[in-house]
Amino acid sequence: MRKILCVMMVMIFPAASFGGSLWDDNANWFADARPGKVGDIVTVLVDEQTDASDESDMSVTKNANLSVTDGTGLLNFIRGLTLGANNSSTGNGSIERTHSATATLACLVTEVLPNGNLVIEGTRDVRTSDEVLQLMLVGVVRPQDVNSDNQISSRLIANAEISVKGRGIISRTQKPGIITQILQTVF
Repeated sequence: MRKILCVMMVMIFPAASFGGSLWDDNANWFADARPGKVGDIVTVLVDEQTDASDESDMSVTKNANLSVTDGTGLLNFIRGLTLGANNSSTGNGSIERTHSATATLACLVTEVLPNGNLVIEGTRDVRTSDEVLQLMLVGVVRPQDVNSDNQISSRLIANAEISVKGRGIISRTQKPGIITQILQTVF
C-alpha cells in the first residue's frame, strides 16, 4: 500500500509543483495546428515565374518652311530669302524579361488582422563563394490556406512582395560605373 501511495505521489507531485494541469485546453485532437498568433512560423514554398515583353514603335516627322519675298517701300533692298527644315525620326524597341525564383522560406507571423488573416515576413541569405543572395518575402495569408504540414504556396499570398537581392563581386561588376551613371542621368 505504501509503495502505491509513493508512486502516486511521484506522479502527482510534478503536476502540482508547476501549478498547472496536464490537460491543454488549446490542443485540438482532430485537426493540425494552424498558425494564428504573432510569432507562429509558416513555411512558404516560393515558386514564382514572370514573363514580360514590351514593344514600341515611333515615327515623327516635322517640316518647317519660311519664305521672304523682295522688300517693298523702304526695305526694297532685301532680297528673297527662303529657309526650310525637314526633320524625320523613326525608332522601335523591344524588351523581353523572364524571371524565376524557387525556394523554401520560413516566415514569422508579425501581425494578426481583425479578420483573422496573418501578415507574414521572412528573409533568407544564401552565401555562395563571395556572393550573398537575399530572398525577402512579406505578405498576407489566410490561415485556412496553410496546409497540414504548415506550408503555403507563394501564389496564395495576398499583397506579396518578393525580392531577391545580390551583394558581392558579381553584383558589383554588373552595376555601371559612376561616370556611366552620371552620363545616363544627364543624357
